[in-house]
Amino acid sequence: MKALIGLEDGTILNGRSFTGAGEAVGEIVFNTSMSGYQEVLTDPSYTGQLVTMTYPLIGNYGVNEEDMESAIMHPRSFLVREYQDFPSNYRSEAPLAEYLQKYGILGIEGVDTRMLTRIIRTGGAMKAIISTEDLDPASLVKRAREWPGLIGRDMVARVTCQTPYGWQDNQPIAGTDFPGGDSQPYKVVAYDFGIKYNQIRLLTSRGCSVLTVPATTPAADVLAMNPDGVFLSNGPGDPAGVEGVIENIRLLLGKKPIFGICLGHQMLGLAYGGSTYKLKFGHRGGNQPVKDLTTGKVEITSQNHGFCVDPDSLPSEVEVTHVNLNDGSLEGMRHSGYPVFSVQYHPEHAPGPHDAEYLFDRFIEMMAQQS
Repeated sequence: MKALIGLEDGTILNGRSFTGAGEAVGEIVFNTSMSGYQEVLTDPSYTGQLVTMTYPLIGNYGVNEEDMESAIMHPRSFLVREYQDFPSNYRSEAPLAEYLQKYGILGIEGVDTRMLTRIIRTGGAMKAIISTEDLDPASLVKRAREWPGLIGRDMVARVTCQTPYGWQDNQPIAGTDFPGGDSQPYKVVAYDFGIKYNQIRLLTSRGCSVLTVPATTPAADVLAMNPDGVFLSNGPGDPAGVEGVIENIRLLLGKKPIFGICLGHQMLGLAYGGSTYKLKFGHRGGNQPVKDLTTGKVEITSQNHGFCVDPDSLPSEVEVTHVNLNDGSLEGMRHSGYPVFSVQYHPEHAPGPHDAEYLFDRFIEMMAQQS
C-alpha cells in the first residue's frame, strides 16, 4: 500500500505500508541501533515521534512478550528500509507487523532511510506526516507544518501510570505498598515519567523493593513512605513542558538519595535551577561514547533523548561527571552537598551495551551509606 512522507522542510519521500491504511503525524527522528527494535518501540520516550531505523533489515527476529519494556508500543509510526515478515528466531512469538497493528502503529517500509537520516542530521529533527490516504505532497507538507510539535508540551502525562504498582516475579503488580514488605534490604520509590521495565528489573535484582508511582505524586506522599531512595525515570518530550514535577523533586533534594536517568536527569537539572535546550537531532542508538570525568573511562552507551541540560546554567554545587564524546554535551552530574546523581543516557541497556550498569550499584552504595 503506497504511502507518502511529508516533512516540514518540503521534502517528500515514498514508502509502502506493511500494516495497512493509516496516517501518523509527529517528530521524525532516527535510531542507529543494529538490533533491539522491540525495545525501541516499547520505550515510552518515543511518544509523539516517527522513528526511523538506520539499520536496513528490520523484523528478522520477530517480537515476544518477554522483551517488552512497557505495556504497549509508543511511536506513532515506524519507518524501515526493508521489513522481514517471516522471522527466524527461537524466541519469536509473532511477526513485528502483528504487534504494530495491535497497538495502532503505522509501519512503513521501502523508505530511503539513508537519505532520510542525512536530511534529519542536516536539518534537525522535524515535524512530519505519513499517510496512505492523503497522497497530495503539498497537503502533507502543509499539515506537517501545522502540527504543534513537542516543545513546551507535557508528554509525560500521556505515558505515566495512573496508580502505583509494585514489581514481583518479573512483572508489575497492582498495589500501593512495597512488594515483599521488609524482606528486601532497600525500598525505592520510582517516579514514572515513562519508565522502562529493565530499570525496575535492575533495581530489584540488587535487593530493592520498588514501588512505581505516577509522575505528579507529591513529595510529601513519597517521604511518608519512608523509602531508602528515590529513582527518577526516563520519559518523552520537553522536560520544561512537564507540569507538577519540578517542585516535587526540589522538595526531595537532601531528604533521600536520588538517582535520575534521561528525562529524570533533565528534571533534576531544572530542579537545581538550571535550564534545558533542544538538541539538533538528538542522540538515539546503542553506540554513543560517553566519558566519565571522575574516572577517565569511556563507556559505550544506549541513548534516546532530544533535549539536554545546559551545563553553564547549573549552580556551582552541581558537578558535571559525564560528557558525550561526539558533541561534548552534558551526560551526567552530581550534587556536592546531597546524595544525588543522574545521567542522560540509559545504563539499563535494554538493549545496548552494559558498560554503565555500575551506576545502579552506585545508587545502592549511596542508600547503604545513608541508612
